[in-house]
Amino acid sequence: MEIRAAVTEAPPRPVPVPPPPATSQARAAFKDSAGAGLAFIPLGLAYGALVTQSGLDWWWAGLSALVAFGGSFEFLLIGLVTACTPLASIAVSAFMVNVRHVFYALSFPLHRVTGRLGKTYSTFALCDEAFALTSGEQARTWPSGRILWLQFSLHLYWAASSVAGALLGSLIPEGVTGLDFALTAMFTVLALDAVRDLRGDLPTPVIALLSAAVARLLFPAEMLPVAFALFTAALLARHFVTRRRTGHA
Repeated sequence: MEIRAAVTEAPPRPVPVPPPPATSQARAAFKDSAGAGLAFIPLGLAYGALVTQSGLDWWWAGLSALVAFGGSFEFLLIGLVTACTPLASIAVSAFMVNVRHVFYALSFPLHRVTGRLGKTYSTFALCDEAFALTSGEQARTWPSGRILWLQFSLHLYWAASSVAGALLGSLIPEGVTGLDFALTAMFTVLALDAVRDLRGDLPTPVIALLSAAVARLLFPAEMLPVAFALFTAALLARHFVTRRRTGHA
């Protein structure tokens, strides 16, 4: 009797899909950042004008925009620099203003950014707008290049508009109002996009609003870190309760 060994064919290995070309990733990232970047322009112009009106040279606007890239902190930084504030006080102020980035890092897709240099720049260039744009449902498949180009585009918007504001700030009439509302309008749009991505998960925005309201009423001076801490604690508590109910079902 002839005995034949059964030969099992190994399943075919999936063919790795190469990432899109760098040029297409850059174009897509620039398109993604256009809405938030346009909101940077009036803010950058106002910041650059503030730099020159504070008695600093125009290049301070570009240098601080490139090196600090702290948004609201940069407005505070101008006053600290002109007042000759010690570096230790400036460092503490920077930490307090930007401590919210610690919470951003919990869900920012840094794990999809490749290379030590790329991760370093992505960490440095993490801002509110980059976090909002990369944390949505449509961004969960973005490769490393698209995330980095998105952050670079936002960085470039801010630096270029700051330099333009420093050079042309004297031409902006003093009676112009409403430029400061651009930031509020931009975050409103980003928040609406985030709510749509939740797909009917109403408790999450409700928890966020309640956390902000409680922090505003009880700790107005430390509203941001307290609100983020309350929001994170509430989400963790909801996660554990949901998991326990699911486990007992």
